[in-house]
Amino acid sequence: MSRRSGILEFAVLGLLRESPMHGYELRKRLNTSLGVFRAFSYGTLYPCLKTLVANGWLIEETGAGPQDAPATPLAGRRAKIVYRLTAEGKEHFEELLSQTGPDAYEDEHFAARFAFFGQTSRDVRMRVLEGRRSRLEERLEKMRLSFARTRERLDDYTLELQRHGMESVEREVRWLNELIESERAGRDQQRSGPGDAAQQDTSGETGGLPRHRDSTRPDPSDDTAM
Repeated sequence: MSRRSGILEFAVLGLLRESPMHGYELRKRLNTSLGVFRAFSYGTLYPCLKTLVANGWLIEETGAGPQDAPATPLAGRRAKIVYRLTAEGKEHFEELLSQTGPDAYEDEHFAARFAFFGQTSRDVRMRVLEGRRSRLEERLEKMRLSFARTRERLDDYTLELQRHGMESVEREVRWLNELIESERAGRDQQRSGPGDAAQQDTSGETGGLPRHRDSTRPDPSDDTAM
């Protein structure tokens, strides 16, 4: 399985865990909710769905999707196929959610993982965030060294492009720092005991996302931040 197809399977299972959907709705959700899939076709999605069905993680049902209004089927009109997660599929997705290997820190995979952080345990979220930050800090150091070695040989526009790339990575590192601190604060509140229940309600299992004072928060699926 390629890394790209693995990410797609993960995202499809995650979306179907929320509710059954037909192919068109799945593609729309992947495009709009998960920016990493902005450009992909039905020719990519349907083979993925067939594989998941063959593995026993999805089942196909004939009928209207959950968002479709009830209507009398037109004669000769092909019924929509709705995809539903099986118990085995849910178990497999939960297993994928618990994984925190190096792939989880890479650009595309991290964006997909982050989209399902609401379904991910706090400890796993922390490991993924810290791994992603470490990966970006390594990347940033290499970019700075490269910039220092080549700046005298590059024209102004190329230098500006390199500065933009470094600033994008620096911005994501700052964003990750905020998220990690927020997760730690939520974990500390949870450990403080029932006497602080009022404070726990403000963060809950999700830890509470940081409140941003501006709109500079990077999009995890934005290639310019990678």
